[in-house]
Amino acid sequence: MILLSALVAMGVLIGTAAHTSLPVFLTASAAITAWLLAFGAREGIARLRRH
Repeated sequence: MILLSALVAMGVLIGTAAHTSLPVFLTASAAITAWLLAFGAREGIARLRRH
């Protein structure tokens, strides 16, 4: 079930990306990448503090 929902979500996102202009797509990609990097850094710091 998780795999199916992941495939559906990926299909929706790819379909949406295909219908946007390149600058909008690149801006959204940069924002998502920055958010994921900040989240990863925050989790990494929290893991180091626990040990």
